[in-house]
Amino acid sequence: MTQHAAAGEAADGPLFLPSGPSADLYGEAEGYPIADPALSVQPGNPFEPKYRVGAFTHLDEVFKTRTIRRAAAPWSFRRSAADINYWHFGDRSSVRAYLARNPVTSLIITKDDCILFEGYQYGRTDTNRFVSQSMAKSITGLLIGIAISEGKIRSVDDTTETYVPGFAGTEYGKTRLRDLLHMSSGVQFGEEEDNSRDLNRLWRTMVQGNGLFTRGTIKSIIQFNKRIAPAGTRFFYASIEPDVLGVVLRYATGKTASAYLEEKVWSQIGTENDASWMLDNEGFEIGHGFFNAGSRDYARLGRLLAHDGAWNGKQVVDRQWLMDATTVRASDEYLLPGKAGPNLGYGYLLWLLPGTRRQFALIGAYGQAICVDPPSKLVMVQTSVESSSEIWPFWTALVRQFGNVDP
Repeated sequence: MTQHAAAGEAADGPLFLPSGPSADLYGEAEGYPIADPALSVQPGNPFEPKYRVGAFTHLDEVFKTRTIRRAAAPWSFRRSAADINYWHFGDRSSVRAYLARNPVTSLIITKDDCILFEGYQYGRTDTNRFVSQSMAKSITGLLIGIAISEGKIRSVDDTTETYVPGFAGTEYGKTRLRDLLHMSSGVQFGEEEDNSRDLNRLWRTMVQGNGLFTRGTIKSIIQFNKRIAPAGTRFFYASIEPDVLGVVLRYATGKTASAYLEEKVWSQIGTENDASWMLDNEGFEIGHGFFNAGSRDYARLGRLLAHDGAWNGKQVVDRQWLMDATTVRASDEYLLPGKAGPNLGYGYLLWLLPGTRRQFALIGAYGQAICVDPPSKLVMVQTSVESSSEIWPFWTALVRQFGNVDP
């Protein structure tokens, strides 16, 4: 682990802070405990605040996971101290002040191969693995793109039943991969309705799988079998859709998502630490969440995306796939920023930021994000235990300061 200088922001290493904002709420007095899942886990919203710091960095101790091994030869960022500042409610602010206001567990800002800032709060370090939450959805999408580029999957316009016999004749089976990638299947799934009723049902039958609730992965998915809108006509955020794609990936490649990620991406971008991915009750990686990795390795993934899938001259993810994944066709205006969401748009399991500049993000619940600005190769990685709206003006200020052109 790299030690930091007394000032905490020198170019020779990260900043490590033993505490953080509202640390008492997040379990500091108890040493940031890790919850017993039998007592604390609730479907769809796993941990109350005092367990989040501990659980979000030790998910392997709470749930069953599969390991993604690090690269044989780790690649290292350079470091350069940067004077990062921006206006916050009319006052000049800094990255240190941003950390003091927000329950961030790790924050890394990079520009191409150089780390401009790296910091950790709540006693976390660069040896921890941080949970991705829904950033894993975007990783699932990348793996689908790789499988298509390799010919394992023929086209985004194929239906899922083409690859998974268990989906045959169901509404999800009749849905194109493109519409699942866009979260526009039109199949009814209550992500947030009635206290996350359907997300809870999916969790109980697919993830927990205890007693009467046990269904297995495919049967858990096809219990949702009512189409309420034509596919490809409306965006509706539904965590089940990347789970459908994860099953397609397994059948099409014959490999687990972890093994495929390790071979095709993790080993190719010089990762320094093993990652892990949470499994459902049948041993499938949960396509909608719970991937875990070190923050510098998340930054390496962000750098890969900033280079449109290329890593030091080698194309790891097909460039055209990433262009398609981060732009909206004229026929898909419902996915544009301001239409898919109040401010954000949606691509292939990637969030699209507003404005004329091409920017996108992997986003998870509780404030996880990898923000990517391909024109400048600027990347920001944040892990957190609570969402905060300040992340977006902060990112905009970073792009304005380090992005070479106005955002």
